[in-house]
Amino acid sequence: MTGIRLVKNTSTQLGKALDHGQSLIAGIAGVAEVQSFLSAFPDYQPTPLVELKALGRSLGLGTIMIKDEGGRYGLSSFKALGGAYAVARVVHRYVEEQLGRSVAPSELSDDACKAVARQLTICCATDGNHGRSVASGAQKYGCGCVIFLHENVTQGREDAIAQFGAEIIRTKGNYDDSVAASFRMAEENGWTVISDFSRAGYTEIPGLVMQGYTLMLNEIWEQSDKAYTHIFVQAGVGGLAAVVAGFYLEKLDGHRPKLIVVEPERANCLQRSAQAGSLIAMAPGEETIMAMLECYEPSLSAWEVLEKAADYYLTVEEEMAVTALKQLAHPVGNDPSLKIGESGASGLAGLLTATSDPAIARELGLNENSRILLIGTEGATDEALYQKLLSR
Repeated sequence: MTGIRLVKNTSTQLGKALDHGQSLIAGIAGVAEVQSFLSAFPDYQPTPLVELKALGRSLGLGTIMIKDEGGRYGLSSFKALGGAYAVARVVHRYVEEQLGRSVAPSELSDDACKAVARQLTICCATDGNHGRSVASGAQKYGCGCVIFLHENVTQGREDAIAQFGAEIIRTKGNYDDSVAASFRMAEENGWTVISDFSRAGYTEIPGLVMQGYTLMLNEIWEQSDKAYTHIFVQAGVGGLAAVVAGFYLEKLDGHRPKLIVVEPERANCLQRSAQAGSLIAMAPGEETIMAMLECYEPSLSAWEVLEKAADYYLTVEEEMAVTALKQLAHPVGNDPSLKIGESGASGLAGLLTATSDPAIARELGLNENSRILLIGTEGATDEALYQKLLSR
């Protein structure tokens, strides 16, 4: 893969409709499911969709819109929609089984339900944002929580998770190693794993995590007054990218925008899979500053949707992510200043990479009529690191 920046999706599945299960977790069918549980989240508010008009002009594009997830539920990340929602669904089913009656989602935070939920322990591995969402859901609904962090997760991100009362277990190695540890200890202790990574035999809960993200896509749909020509969306294991791809495939079918999946060049497992024509894992290497995207094997459920609805896979260099972070913090013209972290800014890093390379820009059809959608997936989830990168 050395030297390859852009890979086109040539799968025979491209453009095919989602099946019912895929639609429920990554398409328009999932929105109603999530909305039915909003009474369990009384503090729900849509996040803003922000126009970067001056940046669009400076890049020779029509306009750029970015969904700013920095204020989502006070957790500074879109993942607040996924992990906490999956926890709510798991706790809801457990409480109903134990009480032997139907339970309204709004009851989950009541003392009676929380007393039952205390018998349940959930766990997950994380680079930061997913674990914070899972821990916040566990605290909200009263169940026990254990979060596995690999050795490269920063102290700032550990502290952000620990404030929700979760037990923290540090593991050696990388994210994939911490995932393996979480499943092993869950089996030994009877815990329930709330992972955003699906594999053969484990798809239901990761599907719920992805389903939670459809609420954000529905917000974008309602907030947008014009159609997009391109979407640049960052990916780790691919859950968010799959939801973006699946949602627009079902909403617009043949008129959908081009979907470009953006990955760090040091962790491009989805691009490698697209190049190989099948889901593959890659060997871990040098860590990336885009820590929330540092994954080396695609999620199975995500990959199956992306085969049908992603058009291109684009890698970005480390410094381009820093450039994008700075661009959002110190914008050109009258664009608003946005506090979006290094992983959250990587969609913009992909756009900057594409517009700076004439061959890639031509291949993607980027021009003065292009309307771009980006998703600022997180705020400054590690303030010290954010300030360090901002001052580079």
